[in-house]
Amino acid sequence: MRKRKLVSLLLGGALLAGFSVVSAWQGPAPKSSETVARPKKKASPDAPPEEQAPKPDDKVESKFKKKPGEQLPENLPTFKSDVATVQVDVAVLDKNGRFIPGIPRGNFRVLEDGVPQQITGYTLGEAPMTICMVIEFSNLYQQYWSNGWYETLQASYGFLETLKPEDYVAVVAYDLRPEILSDFSTDRRKAMEAMQRLRIAAYSESNLYDAITDTAERMTEIEGRKAIVLIASGVDTFSKLTFDQTRKKIQQAGVPIYAIGIMQALREWLDARGYMGGIRLDFLQADNQMRTFAKESGGQSFFPRFFGEFPNIYRSIHQALRNQYALTYQPSNLAKDGKYRKITVQLVNPATNEPLRIVDEKGKPMKYTVVAKQGYTAPREVE
Repeated sequence: MRKRKLVSLLLGGALLAGFSVVSAWQGPAPKSSETVARPKKKASPDAPPEEQAPKPDDKVESKFKKKPGEQLPENLPTFKSDVATVQVDVAVLDKNGRFIPGIPRGNFRVLEDGVPQQITGYTLGEAPMTICMVIEFSNLYQQYWSNGWYETLQASYGFLETLKPEDYVAVVAYDLRPEILSDFSTDRRKAMEAMQRLRIAAYSESNLYDAITDTAERMTEIEGRKAIVLIASGVDTFSKLTFDQTRKKIQQAGVPIYAIGIMQALREWLDARGYMGGIRLDFLQADNQMRTFAKESGGQSFFPRFFGEFPNIYRSIHQALRNQYALTYQPSNLAKDGKYRKITVQLVNPATNEPLRIVDEKGKPMKYTVVAKQGYTAPREVE
């Protein structure tokens, strides 16, 4: 009961100002189609042979057909490709989250399970992004006109408007289960129409683990620069997966997660007045979960207290994703054991083997952060 009362306080503490009423909830437009079966034209008996329709049982004779009893020559060369290549997208950011360009290839060092690897590929450039926005929208913290509802929509619409025309974006909302509101497209109208459905929340469950793993696994086969932008409280109530299972699946998927935690200001306001109670630990655990998912997947986590922080957050996500150093290497450990391999990316001075010293335009040393995925799962031997 105490937790439910506090949830009511969270929902009632709305910090709304200057937000106009938006259109009412509307479901997806029904799609209908008609299928017309056209009869096949009968082949005329007087038609030339080349116009006759081929029979299904007709077979084409192969010019390289093996004759009965023919043996292949011995000592023929055989070819087998067993080369594994690992790609690591690396972003080097200063203390303000800005991308640092111009770092030569020789200053990067990649370690796999502590063993240095030979870098075989190095590219740098700006490329379009493939983004899936995973938005928590449950009746627990996104009740209509509550603080969580307003902040969720503010963060979602704000990020959507910063995307470039060539970027692909999909929208997924979750409560009891994840629902794909719009698939990947460069058409912003589809994403905006999907956002219009986020008005009245249905269920009072927030299954973060199930939603984030389902989305990451769907994006595994997508090529190019891809990421998940998670806008949520970080609380999980009823997922089928555990926290450890979710971590493992996220590591295997290899899709970076950029997490934005909501309701930070409201939580501090309630905590200062002693209203948080035991639920305070639940929110601290939720923040830690989002930090863990972001860090282990090669992304970043943000916990804004003011709406004015959102533009800088969007800018940091764009710079980290668009401007990246793409490093590739062939691992020295070729064992196909299905085990997790830990990756560490460092910036070093090859002459001294010490950490690289980067200076600003005034010659002062800069603090920087290397953002990259922390590992991958080796393939298994195919029998």
